[in-house]
Order: sequence, then C-alpha cells, then structure tokens
Amino acid sequence: MEQTMNQKAFADVIRERRSVRHYDASVKISRDELKEMLAEATLAPSSSNLQPWRFLIIDEQELKEKLLPIAFNQKQVVEAAAVIAVLGDYEGYKQAEQIYQKAIDTGYMTEEAKATMIANINRRYENRERSVLKEIALVDGGLVAMQFMLVAKARGYDTVPMGGYNDELFKEAFQISDRYETVMLIAVGKAAQPGHPTTRLDVDAITFWNEMPSK
Repeated sequence: MEQTMNQKAFADVIRERRSVRHYDASVKISRDELKEMLAEATLAPSSSNLQPWRFLIIDEQELKEKLLPIAFNQKQVVEAAAVIAVLGDYEGYKQAEQIYQKAIDTGYMTEEAKATMIANINRRYENRERSVLKEIALVDGGLVAMQFMLVAKARGYDTVPMGGYNDELFKEAFQISDRYETVMLIAVGKAAQPGHPTTRLDVDAITFWNEMPSK
C-alpha cells in the first residue's frame, strides 16, 4: 500500500531524529512555540491519565552557564536554545479532580465515572510507596520526553536526551524540592552539526512471539 503524505512525514520524523550535541547558538525558540511543543507532547499517555510530568525550561543564558558544570560540561547545554528538565510530580495524583472535571466539561466522562475514578486513584495513590510512584514517574516522564523530541523534529528542531548530570547538584542549584523526581534533561535547538547516524538491532533479534526463549 502506498504511503499517504502524513504517513511519509511521520516516517521521515522518526528516521531523521538523532541525538544532536552541537547547536547553532544564534537560533532561539520563542516561549510561545516551546509551550505549543509541550502541549503536543503532553498528548502522550500516562498512568490513570494523571499526567505527573512537570517541565522546568531553562532558556536564560546565565542559567544555562550555571547548569553547564552540573551537566559535566556538555556544550549543548549552553549552545541549545533551551534545556528542558522533565520532572515527575510525586503529588501529581492530587490533580485528579481538575483533570477529570475537564473530561466532564468536554463531554468525555460522566459525574458517576469521575467519582469512581477519583475514589480509586485516592485509594491507590495516597499511601503508595515512594519507590512505586517513582517508577510511574519515570515511565510517564519517558513517554512525554520521547513525544516532545518527535514533536521538535517535526517542527524542524533537534534534541538530545541527557542523563549525564549530577542530580543532587541540579536540584540544589534550581531549588527543586523532594516533591519532584528528575527524569532527564533535553537540549533543544537547531543543529550546528548533524547527529551521528546509528544502527539498530534487527527486529528478529529482539522480538519473541508468545513466549520468551529459555536462555
């Protein structure tokens, strides 16, 4: 079957997205456009639709310079238009009322369904171990982060996800409380040099049907 224009565009996005580490420092991204990109990214799924992701956008040069040594002097921190810290909110479940009320207002849910959902969420989350909430935050944060990087590429920007930074120093420097878990940093901007092409394992080497191999 021939690809439609939209399918081809999406195929181009996922094939052309690469981790870029050298950015054109003269290129800026407006805060309005960054907000549009995040709005599209947050269409990603999340556990119970609680959307526990939070974003700290660092776009002031002085603050990017402050982040540089914390991120082990990775130059993309100061060259990219912005660095986005993807965070997970341990208290995100407390916004269930607001989230599900919006679902009612848009006609997606009944009051009865909302009451049931919120009761179930409160029961599951209020006394849940922090380690479990962390796992949820990391999974949901990973989903929204990947979606953001694809959104950025579709708009002509480049990104690189960053796990190489001192988490403790980052939280201290940017006054991030223990309410939040850091998931990753994402540098976003325009590439000064293209990202290196990479290869992937063959699908047959990583895919199993109905049961896992014994070894």
